Amino acid sequence: MACMSVLTRDEAHNRAQLLDVHRYTIELDLTTGDDTFDSRTQIRFTVLTDQDDTDTFVEVKPAELRSVTLDGHPLDPDTLHGNRLPLKGLTPGEHELHVDATMHYSRTGEGMHRFTDPADGETYVYTQLFMDDVQRVFAAFDQPDLKAVFEMTVTAPHHWTVLANGITRHLGQGRWKAAPTPLIPTYLVAVAAGPWHTVRTEHRGLPFALHCRRSLAPHLDTDADELLDITRACFDRYHEKFQEPYPFDSYDQAFVPEFNAGAMENPGLVTFRDEFVFRSAVTDTQRQTRAMVIAHEMAHMWFGDLVTLTWWDDIWLNESFAEYMGYQTTAEATRFTDTWTDFGITRKPWGYDADQRPSTHPVAPENVQDTASALLNFDGISYAKGASALRQLVAWLGEKDFLAGINTHIDRHKFANATLADFIDSLASATDRDVHAWADAWLRTTGVDTLTPHLHTDNGHRHLTVRRADDDSRPHRITLGLYDHDLDDTRGLTLRTRLEADLPSHGDTTISAPGPRPALLVLNDGDLTYAKIRFDDHSFRTIRTHLSGLPDPLTRAVVWNALRDAVRDGDLPATTYLDIARTHLPHETDPALVHGALTFATTHIAGRYTTPEQRPAALTTLTDLCRDLIRRTEDGDHPDLRLIAVRHRIDTAAHPDTIAAWLADGTVPGGPELDPELRWRILTRLAVLDATDEAAIAAELAHDPSATGQEGAARCRAALPHEDTKAHAWDAMFHTDDLSNYLFTATAQGFWQPEQADLVRPYVARYYKDAVALAARRGPAIAEAAGHWAFPAHAVDPETLRLGEKCLRKADPTPALRRKLVDQLDDLARALRVRQA
Repeated sequence: MACMSVLTRDEAHNRAQLLDVHRYTIELDLTTGDDTFDSRTQIRFTVLTDQDDTDTFVEVKPAELRSVTLDGHPLDPDTLHGNRLPLKGLTPGEHELHVDATMHYSRTGEGMHRFTDPADGETYVYTQLFMDDVQRVFAAFDQPDLKAVFEMTVTAPHHWTVLANGITRHLGQGRWKAAPTPLIPTYLVAVAAGPWHTVRTEHRGLPFALHCRRSLAPHLDTDADELLDITRACFDRYHEKFQEPYPFDSYDQAFVPEFNAGAMENPGLVTFRDEFVFRSAVTDTQRQTRAMVIAHEMAHMWFGDLVTLTWWDDIWLNESFAEYMGYQTTAEATRFTDTWTDFGITRKPWGYDADQRPSTHPVAPENVQDTASALLNFDGISYAKGASALRQLVAWLGEKDFLAGINTHIDRHKFANATLADFIDSLASATDRDVHAWADAWLRTTGVDTLTPHLHTDNGHRHLTVRRADDDSRPHRITLGLYDHDLDDTRGLTLRTRLEADLPSHGDTTISAPGPRPALLVLNDGDLTYAKIRFDDHSFRTIRTHLSGLPDPLTRAVVWNALRDAVRDGDLPATTYLDIARTHLPHETDPALVHGALTFATTHIAGRYTTPEQRPAALTTLTDLCRDLIRRTEDGDHPDLRLIAVRHRIDTAAHPDTIAAWLADGTVPGGPELDPELRWRILTRLAVLDATDEAAIAAELAHDPSATGQEGAARCRAALPHEDTKAHAWDAMFHTDDLSNYLFTATAQGFWQPEQADLVRPYVARYYKDAVALAARRGPAIAEAAGHWAFPAHAVDPETLRLGEKCLRKADPTPALRRKLVDQLDDLARALRVRQA
């Protein structure tokens, strides 16, 4: 097969100048077999140039291209080169293209994904067309600024329901027709078909619905009221924020299997990974995350769907805006009022980490040359850093002016496309502040600024100087928190005052800090800016003894992040972080903070930053910490903290006896009873410790034959410390191509274990060659999974780094895999530096 071409920015610009695409009429037949489906597309478009004999192309990735006609004249299907079908000799005026093709179903979450539920044998399909995967489903002029109307007809098995962007109606004999869409881009077209379980309601005159697999129906029904309440509350809040009403005819939310992202903002049909239909116990923080994702995707209906980027260099604007609005609107409109604490401890470090790697890029990059490059920018910078930048903008600009600019932007560009320049112009129209200069400083630069406090006395007056690194480049509007010891609580701290300061782009800033020296000084208290912070020596001593006594969880999140950054930078010993966690997490009341700090301690410190000789002591510290949390929560008043502690106690178990007894009894003493998630978690850890076997795994799978059970079994089998099980797992991941995206990830999660370093050592060298070949065969989604989950992250040694750098120089990995390897190798080099520090 010919190599598939990526679309370049110049090609897209030229084609947008040439064409005006009016309407797609698409017919899909999903009844032709398990491997392929039929796709027939009619595209009506106008050539805008005055020149005769103009050439362009349409994209399609068929299993078989049966026929093509242009204005009634047949074209030769054999002219298809890769994914491009040339259209030559076009004259000015209107044209009509017909493409009849057979298309492959996907098992990687790209294009038209097909899934058969092992729980009941029912099959479901859904589309994920982001970036350039529409070509896997129907022929299209596939770029975001060629918006068109889409009419969709789908033939499906008779017992299926078909969902689409517009309201669908059943025509009989398995044929479904969707209402025509308004003008939308190709990547937002959506279809989901199968025997869905559905919960329907109506709000403000629009039909709302939730959909999931039938086997998940009881779990969806349990949470349906919560999900619909959140949906209605966010919908109403956005109508208070935005002057333009919701622009589509319905609002469906479908929870679909084996979904690669968290969710996708298809207008009228938002798709979510169906792990959000909880089948086991979850914390309130996990429910909050689900609510935030609902709010995030709904924000896209205005920002991304109604107003769409012109080219992929502005994808940050879609995602940063939705990320900011998702957290802010959830806090305003739902019972989850502490969303920014979770953002600070969980989401923001994703941005900080990405921004310190060689692959960093500006929030708004200027040179995204093609779609392959654009796909790499879906990272912590476009989401977490971008949302942080917008939060800082709102703090600097004021929410009233910010929303006024947003509404101007929507009004100017609705049902059309826009650029960063358009966005900044809209904001500038609502304020006297220099928004263009702000954008240059915040959106066109890379890296993380570092702010360090210095308290000093001058002529009897106390002053605070905020020092900056020489290469810092951004202005910051920050709050400085001054805390004293609580005279009524020896473990507590009390807020004396908060000082606001505007820091210029460069140089130190000095402000007055009257009164005695505070016990603790926290820069960026409230977490309104995006910067690493440090502590003066006096404040750090207070943190070691009184961190859990800070009254505000968001302040505690800022402190925990600062400690995390210091460890990663080699400025704080990893063992000191563990000591602070051991001292304070047993007293922490916020589940998001406990989860975030424990996850960093378990994954990064015990898993990478400590040497093999130090790891047992680190695990013992974490086990003792979790044991103390479990004992503290025996009264049942803190079920979320208890569940988090139980999960991490399982993950850090160095000996099998305790958790094996929990599994045998079906409960943790004092609760909780073991649900499927906890049972598979224990069984995975027992497999790592060589304390279970294939018979036990098969028995558990027979008890839980669901899709999640299949993933749990794959993870357990890959974790067994035997040569034959490792060889089988490796072959399944890298050679057979039979694993779906989720089963590949589960197998990879089980394969590498620090406790099994000697056993898996031969596979470290094999990884690079096999991952390169796999990525080339199976595409970006599996390349991403191979680079993330299948990378030997435990192997923190110079040889792993040398082999990886050699692979980058000589093996020519695909762009998606190359990006993951660059990031992983930088993280590995950082781990080596942390160990040496």
